[in-house]
Formats: sequence, C-alpha cells, structure tokens
Amino acid sequence: MPPDTSLNAPYTAAVASTKIRATRTAAVASLIGLIVVGLAWELWLAPLRPGGSFWAIKVIPLCFPLAGLLKNRMYTYRWMSLLIWLYFTEGVVRAWSDTGLSAGLALVQTALCLALFVAVALHVRWRLASVASPASTPTETPTN
Repeated sequence: MPPDTSLNAPYTAAVASTKIRATRTAAVASLIGLIVVGLAWELWLAPLRPGGSFWAIKVIPLCFPLAGLLKNRMYTYRWMSLLIWLYFTEGVVRAWSDTGLSAGLALVQTALCLALFVAVALHVRWRLASVASPASTPTETPTN
C-alpha cells in the first residue's frame, strides 16, 4: 500500500522519502530540460547568428551538477540553488528584450529555472528534516 501523502497524514519516513524522490526527479528533469532548451535555442531554433551561436557553451556549467544530482549529493543541491539564478536572469532579460521564438524560449528557460529552484530547495529542506533525530527536538519534561 502506498504511503498517505495527504496534508493530514503524519510525517513519516515513507512520506519523507516519497517527497524526496519527487523533488529529485523534478530537479533532474528541470536540469535536463534547461540543457536541451539551451542547446536547441542557440544551435537551431533561434541562434543569435544564423547557423548556430557560440553561446551554446552556456549549457556547459549545467552539465556539471547533473552528475551530482543523479548521485543524490546534498552539496550539489545546495550550490545548484545559487547557480540557477544566473540562468533565470538571462531568461528574464531575453524574454523582455528579444522577440518572436527567442522570447518564448526565454520564458521556457525562466519557468524551468523556477521549477529547478523550487525542487532543489524543497529537496534540501525535506532531506534535512528526514534525518533530524527525535533526540534533537525539544520535549516537555513533566513537572511534579
């Protein structure tokens, strides 16, 4: 029987692991989406210069954290939440300044960046909460 993941369900290890797996899947999917969109944008769909653009190299920094996310390394999730804002900024600027297909691709990039940020932030939060020991939480002591 799958764990109850409703809002009223008690927070258990099974619920935590389901949430953590979901955020990991969302983070990896968003990152792969950003890599694909970045390459397609700069090489075929709407390059800055006809025939492809040198700006396709902007996806290289996105390839490094992919291995860490696939290996479930916490440190990668943490620094990915900072790196993604560079791509978010580029997407917002190009959505505002470009026209046509390029502006649409910039909006897609911006949406993928937001999805990736939410996924890695929730992953870190829930993963840290799942390893917190009950001894570290304050308990009330009975008074006589």
